[in-house]
Amino acid sequence: MAKSSSSFVCQSCGATAPKWSGKCEACGGWNTITEEGAAPPIGGSATRRVKGRKFALEDLKTEDAPPPRRITGVTEFDRVCGGGLVPGSALLVGGDPGIGKSTLILQALGEYARKGGHAVYISGEEAMAQVRMRGARMELSQVPLNLGAATNVEDILATLEGGKPPGIVAIDSIQTLWTGALDAAPGTIAQVRTASFDLVRFAKSSGAALILVGHVTKEGQIAGPKAVEHLVDAVLYFEGERGHHFRVLRAVKNRFGPTDEIGVFEMTGKGLAEVANPSALFLGDRDSSAPGTAVFAGLEGTRPLLCEIQALVAPTGYGTPRRAVVGWDTGRLAMILAVLDARAGVGIGGSDVYLNIAGGLKISEPACDLAAAAALVSSVGGQALPKDSVFFGEISLSGDIRPVPQAESRLKEAAKLGFKQAFIPKGTRVDGAGLKLTEMTSVADLLVFAPRPSQARAAKIPSTG
Repeated sequence: MAKSSSSFVCQSCGATAPKWSGKCEACGGWNTITEEGAAPPIGGSATRRVKGRKFALEDLKTEDAPPPRRITGVTEFDRVCGGGLVPGSALLVGGDPGIGKSTLILQALGEYARKGGHAVYISGEEAMAQVRMRGARMELSQVPLNLGAATNVEDILATLEGGKPPGIVAIDSIQTLWTGALDAAPGTIAQVRTASFDLVRFAKSSGAALILVGHVTKEGQIAGPKAVEHLVDAVLYFEGERGHHFRVLRAVKNRFGPTDEIGVFEMTGKGLAEVANPSALFLGDRDSSAPGTAVFAGLEGTRPLLCEIQALVAPTGYGTPRRAVVGWDTGRLAMILAVLDARAGVGIGGSDVYLNIAGGLKISEPACDLAAAAALVSSVGGQALPKDSVFFGEISLSGDIRPVPQAESRLKEAAKLGFKQAFIPKGTRVDGAGLKLTEMTSVADLLVFAPRPSQARAAKIPSTG
């Protein structure tokens, strides 16, 4: 009996199965397994070995010039890419639907074409009339940007190879493309992987910088193709809350620049406006003197960034205390609460705790521990923290405050924004940049912001009257 040429692939995680089933055993997704035809072998037959050719080997002493960059003119976008797009590189941009991915890419290509560059924008989801309407709103109607609407990979490659070699090519989006070499439907793992490989191969051979727009899953990951992330040179996520007017472009992979770099944009009626000073945007108006707020001097990539941590500790109305966190790791908050109870005797574990990063920013840096703990202690004690102060430091399970990297950059950013005092880990050897430095040894030092321990006990034991 001939062996079947098809396979069953999960469209969520890419795992293969010998037969169809309603649930994927790898990721637990339901109704995500579909039958796909076998992809053609890449590089020759899988059963017959083809004789190759020799290539030269080099050592680590070889000195190569840094790769040239193609500057789009959108400063925040170029910053996240590492200083511009590298010729022959492939870039994958992901984000939630409606967050502004198409607007960002169209704006970057429009600015590049305005300066005389040759850019091509291929839309697989919208007609060219819709793209023109967006361009008119962004005042790009007179820009010499080449537009196209196609979903077949062979048609796209024939068009690109038959004309002038483009400097930048954008495909929006990769999930809409299909190739005639496969029988699978568009958007499946096999189609996305094959289409991406063909486009990346064209970029490498022609020297064009390729930008792929990708959808994301409910978990926030690039939809389906983890293999696509391995094919490209850089992966960027475009993030933001619908209730906020700003957007954050974050690099999670970059072979030609730093990772964890961010660019901040503000959504306006004419497109995305770059935010030169994001710290002022995230801090906003801080005239309120309510307890439970602390300013964290953070670091995103190479950029220091100040933001406000808001905490509220309230008596619980149920048997199990509630924990609500926005913009921070829930597990990190649980650890900080346990350390405050065990090492400082704050008595906060039995209370409802709410923690929010103002402005909708998402923080994953451990240096935020001290600012979050200070905000929690301030809320318990009912005493506001000094308005002109910033906090940063990592808290260990022993309750000690540990130093964090690049403290001097954090302090300089705080001084530039008018702050006068900084609470830092003990042993941080930096120039204070004109700020008054207060060293913190352990979480017990935070009790100075909770002078009324009776309130802490009251928060721990809810009233039954």
